[in-house]
Amino acid sequence: MTTFSGSEILSGRGHLAALRSALVQLDREAERLHAWGQRLATVLAGGGRLLVAGNGGSAAQAQHLTSELVGRYRDDRIPLSALALHAESSSYTAICNDYGGEQGFSRQVLAHGRPGDILLALSTSGRSPNVVASIQAASRCSLETWALTGPIPNPVALIADEAFCVDAPAAATVQEVHQVAIHLVCAAVDVTLGVCEPARESAE
Repeated sequence: MTTFSGSEILSGRGHLAALRSALVQLDREAERLHAWGQRLATVLAGGGRLLVAGNGGSAAQAQHLTSELVGRYRDDRIPLSALALHAESSSYTAICNDYGGEQGFSRQVLAHGRPGDILLALSTSGRSPNVVASIQAASRCSLETWALTGPIPNPVALIADEAFCVDAPAAATVQEVHQVAIHLVCAAVDVTLGVCEPARESAE
């Protein structure tokens, strides 16, 4: 992975080149992400729940994912239970105020998570204390834990049951690849539930 000093920023073609490189990594992980979608479909169709935790841009992606599941990704289907933990704003801010920001997600995991549910943690750095704490809480409650992070090594990837880690020099690139990964998972959910058929890949 190329490293940059604090004064440099990827822009223009440099940004696009970094994204193309990161998408090659994603292509190698496509089967794993499809398997995540298959597993998620089984859990949600069986009455389980997905909890999603992330900060900043990752919080926006968490809410994007849950909206695709509770609403729809493309085709109509049954609503599926999924919560973006930061979006529970009254609970989140009360917990942060009363117990400290590190417990903002973990206390909600303890409240809402049930054995067999899934926690998906998103963190470009993989080092956010509240995201780490959410995985630790989920493990105590017998939830499966998955993570989307930036470069390894990082604490989130280390303690999650499974992780897809994007080796990219900029947080923006990591987030862009995470967004595509989320859509791959959503598509796999719908295919697994029989909502739609997978498109045939054209030969090039």
